[in-house]
Amino acid sequence: MRTTDFKIRELKEDEELSLLAPQAVRAKFSRGRAKPEEECEIRTAFERDRDRIIHSKAFRRLKHKTQVFLAPRGDHYRTRLTHTLEVAQIARTIAGALKLNLALTEAIALGHDLGHTPFGHAGEEVLNEILEEGFRHYEQSLRVIDLLEKDGQGLNLTFEVREGILKHSKGKGPIIRDEEDLPLEAQVVRFSDIIAYVNHDIDDAIRAGIIEVKDLPEKVKTELGESHAKRIDTLIKSLLRATLEEGLKRVTMDPKKLEALELLRDFLFERVYFSPLVRGEFEKAKTILFSLFEFYDKNFERIEYLIKAKSLFPKEEKVRLIADYLSGMTDRYALNEYFEYFVPKPWGMGISKGGYV
Repeated sequence: MRTTDFKIRELKEDEELSLLAPQAVRAKFSRGRAKPEEECEIRTAFERDRDRIIHSKAFRRLKHKTQVFLAPRGDHYRTRLTHTLEVAQIARTIAGALKLNLALTEAIALGHDLGHTPFGHAGEEVLNEILEEGFRHYEQSLRVIDLLEKDGQGLNLTFEVREGILKHSKGKGPIIRDEEDLPLEAQVVRFSDIIAYVNHDIDDAIRAGIIEVKDLPEKVKTELGESHAKRIDTLIKSLLRATLEEGLKRVTMDPKKLEALELLRDFLFERVYFSPLVRGEFEKAKTILFSLFEFYDKNFERIEYLIKAKSLFPKEEKVRLIADYLSGMTDRYALNEYFEYFVPKPWGMGISKGGYV
């Protein structure tokens, strides 16, 4: 068979028509890309998006961006990459059981945090103060996808994946609002995100000695269970039952389980995310990033990355390009930059980046 005779993608698209639930998004009917491309002979549009995300530089950097506990010494604390993989695993389990589009679901899950800053939400707070229009990691994820990857070419993902990534975050409000019109695959990722992070952040907080299992609200332990595995299992099963009972009109959950999940999220904000220990480390991280911003602002024309960024995006404001630089950093890269520019070096070691003000 000649390469030009391959029908693999078309066969996959036809299988989606017959095997997926009527409410699922089908690759054959994708709204396409901002820049039209010739279709892949083997992969569907959403499979292609998934692969582009996995091979992107921004995805690789997630392994050195921490989740809650900044630059931990232990090897088992979550990073943005392990969080992303846990979200994708939960989302695939749910989407498969509901007969939704697995490739679309996985692509959204794998790309949902590409725009996250170093040092968790501490970095997001810094950039939100720096940028006049504010900073939201989900919007930055789209900026990475559309503009920053591949030296200004972007990844040119489908509109469905882009929408799911842009709208994956729900903050502290309701997980899915009634007025929202999101594809079921995107709704699955939103639920999977919160199921993943509330449970792995409990695990990490216990590892860090901030809380113990006995500290969890009684309603959470009663409704969801006391172990990491039990809580995830309970939440997934509750979501599947409730969503199927509603005829896949929306992704939802049993009210008691949903209330327990939201209670657990509130508990984490109070006892972990805003605890003195975590906030103290966040303030240190914010000091590092504010210092780097001021340094880059003063030395813009001498920083290799910023020189290149300005040549690629000449119409962008200087502050926007610095924000892109900072948001793309890993924790350790930001620390290395801070030590390079702000920590005195012993005489005789040499100054590799001297000459700055």
